[in-house]
Amino acid sequence: MALSNMTALNEMMRAVVWQGQPFNISVLDVPRPTIINQTDVIVRMSRAAICGSDLHIYRGTMEGQVLPVGIGHEGVGYISEVGSMVGSLSVGDPVIVPFTSPSGHLDTSLTPSSYAAFGNGGTLGGTQAEYLRVPFADDGLIPIPSVNLTDPATNETVSLLNDYVMLSDIFVTGWTALDFAGMQPGDTVAVFGAGPVGLMAAYSATLRGASRVYSVDYVPERLQLAESIGAIPINFREADPVDQIMALEPGGVARSVDCVGFEQVNRNLTVQSDVIIQNMLAVTSTNGGMGTVGVYSHENRNTASQPRASTIHTHFNLSLADFWGRGFQWGAGISRPLDLAPELLHLVASGKARPGFIVSDVIDIEDAPDAYARFNSRDTTKVVINLDH
Repeated sequence: MALSNMTALNEMMRAVVWQGQPFNISVLDVPRPTIINQTDVIVRMSRAAICGSDLHIYRGTMEGQVLPVGIGHEGVGYISEVGSMVGSLSVGDPVIVPFTSPSGHLDTSLTPSSYAAFGNGGTLGGTQAEYLRVPFADDGLIPIPSVNLTDPATNETVSLLNDYVMLSDIFVTGWTALDFAGMQPGDTVAVFGAGPVGLMAAYSATLRGASRVYSVDYVPERLQLAESIGAIPINFREADPVDQIMALEPGGVARSVDCVGFEQVNRNLTVQSDVIIQNMLAVTSTNGGMGTVGVYSHENRNTASQPRASTIHTHFNLSLADFWGRGFQWGAGISRPLDLAPELLHLVASGKARPGFIVSDVIDIEDAPDAYARFNSRDTTKVVINLDH
């Protein structure tokens, strides 16, 4: 078994790999990466997380995959090797591996996936592995000031590794959803989805001074977690979510965000890719804002690397007259962890933000197949793989 990004011939490592079979993930011995260009570093991974975007690959619905896929795009680790042209990093430094590449390097039309560097079918492999090669490392990694925090209340040392993992993607993405929607302090916010990104959006809204936050989902455990951070839970299986929110906010909410993407489900738990945007249009007040960070894949024919592409239906009707008449703004796209790192890194390092509260399971890499199955069934909220030995 060889992945195109892993060139070492004599050393092997364990990695999570998807080989094109829906709902099946493997943990395999693959070649350990080595320095290829002198701007590279090798990161010994310490923690990696399973993301909802990984489930799109796992289900066989994500486009642009090059088989086999070394999976995972969230993680933290320690520099183990440094290329001769790397100037700001040294062996032993703790770093966050963001899911996007630095602007001007790998983020080009030549990459198989336009929004990611790692774990999405490109040539760099995934973070759910013991080692990872990171090109253009001076610009592409986020140094960590300290991996521990002293709790002032108890004077005990608290590990921040699980918190920093969230800065790879989901904390930044949840924060960005609010930016896309134009959120201001005091706004009311409806967050559609209480998976990892949705919970991070609700948490971010609270940190940023929202007056009320509504969390829309149907999984009781996730809604309970949302409620624990101050959000108002809205279970869309119990009643229409628009009716539930409008009963509490007769004029609608100032901001609404989609944190699910194209495999969202309706009240019958059937995939319906436009149900959230329709609910957002209905629940957002005049002159309000909407943000979309959930992933949307193109409609394609089934292929070896996208065997369930035919299940994707992402087109829907939108009245531009209504949209214009109500003065909406709507932002959508990917987040940029490297851009937001200075702001969010300090929140975590100071203890003001502890996004690791979302972690429900910390597992060994060998348990990844079971964890993927449980995450796919929504029986777990956020899984972190502990790669320290």
